[in-house]
Amino acid sequence: MRSWIKKALTRTIASKEPRGKQQTIEIPPSTRLLYAVYFSLGMVACLTALEAVHLIVLGTWNPEIFTVIAGLVGNITGIFLTQKA
Repeated sequence: MRSWIKKALTRTIASKEPRGKQQTIEIPPSTRLLYAVYFSLGMVACLTALEAVHLIVLGTWNPEIFTVIAGLVGNITGIFLTQKA
């Protein structure tokens, strides 16, 4: 799982050399960013399991847990979109 996340967050920059050759440079993401994404994905998984248990045991939907899940998904999506820019 870690390799595709790191690959998705790696920036590629194309630069031209004086002789007309084109060179691509890959800039890997920082370790702190990777750990933040791993933590966020883990929390989404845990909160989804918590919501499922809440539905099974109590039979009602918990909007607070769903709000946190939606916020984390938005955060992860924002990280992936802005890291490539």
